[in-house]
Amino acid sequence: MKKILMTFMFIFSVLVANAQIATQNAKAFDNVYVTLNGGVATPLNFKNVFPVNPTFGLAIGKQISPVFTVEAEGTTWLGSHIEVPFDDFNGAEFRVTRFGRNELGNFNAFRGVYVGMNGIVNVTNLFLGYNGKPRTFELAAVAGTGWEHVFTPNQNDKSKNGLGVKTGLDFNFNLGKNKAHTVSFKPAVLWNVVTFGEMPLQFNVNHAQLYVGLGYTYHFKTSNGTHYFKTYDVGEMNDEILRLKEELAKKPKEIIKHTETVNNIINYVQSDYVIQFAQNSSQLSDEAKSVLDNINGRVTVVAYASPEGTDEYNKALSERRAATIADYLINKGVKVISYIGYGCVSETSNRIAIVKIIAD
Repeated sequence: MKKILMTFMFIFSVLVANAQIATQNAKAFDNVYVTLNGGVATPLNFKNVFPVNPTFGLAIGKQISPVFTVEAEGTTWLGSHIEVPFDDFNGAEFRVTRFGRNELGNFNAFRGVYVGMNGIVNVTNLFLGYNGKPRTFELAAVAGTGWEHVFTPNQNDKSKNGLGVKTGLDFNFNLGKNKAHTVSFKPAVLWNVVTFGEMPLQFNVNHAQLYVGLGYTYHFKTSNGTHYFKTYDVGEMNDEILRLKEELAKKPKEIIKHTETVNNIINYVQSDYVIQFAQNSSQLSDEAKSVLDNINGRVTVVAYASPEGTDEYNKALSERRAATIADYLINKGVKVISYIGYGCVSETSNRIAIVKIIAD
């Protein structure tokens, strides 16, 4: 009992430790994969191990979360090496012992098929947490159930149907820069728990097959641009929200300061000329040129930029705007005393230049 309690406490501590990590919501066809399987099978009681039966199969699955996956699997095994007695035409019992042929010499390449649904638990992510990208090596536990169909060589007993249960482990190696490929070592046991109409429910080694094989999995690209789940650190996001709230609390003072700056600019330009520019542009519009054509005498030019760009970019853009106006006025014979670009002076800064007339 003490060991059980300690196990639950450990699992709880792992879940709490990972509670700050949130997984991005996935769309219906995200985190889907296809797997090709191949290997060998032999009776689990090991009474007659050789020759082993080759197997191959196909699986399609979807990861519901970084921990849990659902999968549809179809597997077939070849040959006739199983621990099941059959009767020949004369009533004498024989055992199928050679790959592909029974003791009567009848060829029987496809020994059986299994079609089932599996639930897969990523043990690594369950206990160590998901860090936003698949690890190079991960361990998964597999359990499922499905329909088992065995082809028998006796013409009077063509086939057997039953309920199968699969248990196994997947030793997964996630490969590639994008972790789109997985190569797996996949030992498993297929238990024939019921043969319909014959065998009652049972779970023992005399009615089971041991599978040892390899699998190749391709993970299709998801809507987030990767081949896996993306995660977010909720703790960091909460810290950022708190920081933004603290900054927001300071905004009234900054707003007053920016308002004073804007008012100063308005007062400054009431008797002067304001030239407007398009966003991210230093070209003069026809309207701006018509305003500049009315200016004479001596002037100074100051230009600004809106806050969309970086400080360096906004400074350079405002300097180009000031220079453009200065060149246009100089070509008209206007004496330009100075021209300068200030960049973005506040969050309310705009895409304007101010031409001030200097009294004689």
